[in-house]
Amino acid sequence: MDQWIAHIANSVGTDPAIARLAVGHVFGFLLKRYPNGPADELIDGVPGSRAAIAEAEAAPRKKSLLSGVLGGMGGLMGGAKGDMLALTSELSALGLSADQLKRLAHEIFGGAELVIGKEKLRVMTDPIPGLSQFLWPNG
Repeated sequence: MDQWIAHIANSVGTDPAIARLAVGHVFGFLLKRYPNGPADELIDGVPGSRAAIAEAEAAPRKKSLLSGVLGGMGGLMGGAKGDMLALTSELSALGLSADQLKRLAHEIFGGAELVIGKEKLRVMTDPIPGLSQFLWPNG
């Protein structure tokens, strides 16, 4: 996992420790939404993923104006949109910009596709509003 984290950090333009926390938050989000399914397969296919999830869950929560707004909106909305806003809030609180979040998503889900394949990945991403169109704009 360390090489993949280093690649993500370089691509996103952040510190490897921040990239590891971000991956932990995203994988934790997927595991929470899809237990006992493709998320488990993905996480088990990337050594060190469960440790990254545990680190992200245990990390002190930083607050920024944007993360506070997004987190509040996520709580109001609930469901998939609310969960996605809450995740975005966590990632923004790590200091990642909107452009960095886009790059992060491409890197994480591109790597996930290599581990479990596009079909299983789409099972997880298609129900999340806007994510599938972002990841695969051409279908």
